[in-house]
Amino acid sequence: MSILIRRVLKEDCPRLLELITELAVYEKAPNEVTVSLAHFEESGFGNNPVWWAFAAEEDGVIHGFALYYIRYSTWKGQAMYLEDIIVTEAMRGKKIGKLLFDRLIGEAKEKKLSRIVWQVLEWNEPAINFYKKYNAEFDGGWLNCSIYT
Repeated sequence: MSILIRRVLKEDCPRLLELITELAVYEKAPNEVTVSLAHFEESGFGNNPVWWAFAAEEDGVIHGFALYYIRYSTWKGQAMYLEDIIVTEAMRGKKIGKLLFDRLIGEAKEKKLSRIVWQVLEWNEPAINFYKKYNAEFDGGWLNCSIYT
């Protein structure tokens, strides 16, 4: 297996949305993906991109990706926020997640970001165990909040 980790291109967006939908099914929220392809593309490749990503590709097929944006903390400054790291179910267990996560760490260092932060569902033991290999800190003291406008 020869996996290439590369920056995502605009033409990759339809495939990324397929993987996002696969993740939503896995996370028991299949109807929660409401972003349109046009909005997704504009948000990553328009005049003011708000997200960046790396793809894991083999023989022209994207098997996974990691998407991030820059978050700002008044206490700690800029951080990389890992929105999603997704590996298609058929390719899990083949170290693709590690390749993507290691590339994110390299990117954070290149951009002089001191932290990478993310969320993981409390029942997602495979993901939790993966993050533990990186000595991730888990903070149970914060609640997620959102409003829809």
